[in-house]
Amino acid sequence: MRRKLLFTLSLTFGLLAASAAYGQRVAKLNTVRPSPDEVVTASIGGKKVTVEYSRPSAKGRKIFGGLVPFGQVWRTGANEATVLTVEGDFMAGAVHVPQGSYSLFTIPGEKEWTLILNKTVKQWGAFKYEEKTDLGRAPMKVGKAASAVEKLTITIEPGAGNRGALKIAWDNTEATIDLMAH
Repeated sequence: MRRKLLFTLSLTFGLLAASAAYGQRVAKLNTVRPSPDEVVTASIGGKKVTVEYSRPSAKGRKIFGGLVPFGQVWRTGANEATVLTVEGDFMAGAVHVPQGSYSLFTIPGEKEWTLILNKTVKQWGAFKYEEKTDLGRAPMKVGKAASAVEKLTITIEPGAGNRGALKIAWDNTEATIDLMAH
């Protein structure tokens, strides 16, 4: 009986130690990640919209047309692909977005961007992106940011009634697309 108790205590202690070490490792990985994770949420027309993404820093680099080439699919963040979740049906520009989660990509251009919503969620950046799984694409308005933005920033801005906007700002650029809840 005593042997069984010692074995159970040893096993329990070992599992607790392993669990604590794993938790510390995960916490350390999150703190040293150069592009920290961010989650933004807002309500548009009484329906929740959430964006989960990683925030790279400009660090003095030329961003658009440099680090992020014009005319190519960009994961719109760092690390895993950015995820847009809508808790109700929406329009993103002219794209009908049914309730659910989607990977969010963009194609930056000098004068216009394209928003891409892809049905494959939980993918690593643009490395597994497949156009055939796109939900849809819509043009975005592009302009100069009011001031330089060091870390990529995505915001959801509620408007009047069932309208709002999704904004992506980094460096000296801001891209916007209208959102509308059904």
